[in-house]
Amino acid sequence: MIFAPDTGASLGTVVALINTAIAETDALRTSADLEEFLNEQGFTGSRTRNDAELRSVRQLRSQLGEIWVLDEDQAVEAVNNILRTARALPQLVRHDGWNYHIHATTPEAPLSERMAVEAAMALVDVLRSAELSRLRTCAASDCEAVLLDLSRNRSKRYCDTGNCANREHVRAYRQRQSQQKSGL
Repeated sequence: MIFAPDTGASLGTVVALINTAIAETDALRTSADLEEFLNEQGFTGSRTRNDAELRSVRQLRSQLGEIWVLDEDQAVEAVNNILRTARALPQLVRHDGWNYHIHATTPEAPLSERMAVEAAMALVDVLRSAELSRLRTCAASDCEAVLLDLSRNRSKRYCDTGNCANREHVRAYRQRQSQQKSGL
């Protein structure tokens, strides 16, 4: 295991959040969309379920998406800024079937703040483990989704948002077939 289970889950939520903006249609257009996303991700705590909350989560999504392409020093500054802004105070908690793990805000804090701090705490583990290279953009030529490579040999190249790996393999196969036919 590369990261603690809660770190892996948090990073997975960050990837899912960022990738809600990758599709042709934004997957977080309404408060109901946000509610569905949070339920799918098992995100707990208070929610206002209003447009301001939706806007702040969408803003956070952009902020986190930028971290994916930063170098280490820039990523550290961005993560530290999130933690500073939220006045994060890490503490161990246990709830909803999870054993002890770290929260750095209260359950009553605004949703986007809790999401930001949870993402930042997970990214702290990535950065201090010198594993920033595990945060990638999909290698498919027609995809901009992000991915988290948790493979042992660091070989994950394609996102989980669609069939990027299949499309790229078919494209490469057809290109090889075309080259073979041309060479005959």
